Amino acid sequence: MTARSVDQSSFEQEVINNEKTVMVDFWAEWCGPCRAVSPILDQIATEHAEKLDIVKLNVDENPELAMKYQITSIPAMKVFQQGEVVKTVIGAKPKPVLEADLAAYIA
Repeated sequence: MTARSVDQSSFEQEVINNEKTVMVDFWAEWCGPCRAVSPILDQIATEHAEKLDIVKLNVDENPELAMKYQITSIPAMKVFQQGEVVKTVIGAKPKPVLEADLAAYIA
C-alpha cells in the first residue's frame, strides 16, 4: 500500500472528513529529501493502515493548500484528526524517528 495523492478537489473528503487519523505529506517533484522520505512513508502507510492514512500533496500543483497550512519548507508532514492539524513534522527523517513522532497515532 502506498500513500495516495490528494489535491485541492479531494483534500476535504480524503483529509478533513476522514474518520481516521491522516498524515499529509506536503512535497514537490524537485525536492530530494521529499523523494528520500517517500518510500518510508509508504512503509508506514502499509504497516499502520488500520490506524493511519497517509496522503501526498504536491505543493507546486496545490499552492492554495500549501499556503493555507503555512508550508514554508518541505518535506513537511501534518497529522490531521477530525479535520484539525494535531502535529507537524518537518524534514526527512529515518523510519524509527518518524514512527516515534507518530507513536501517539499508530500505537
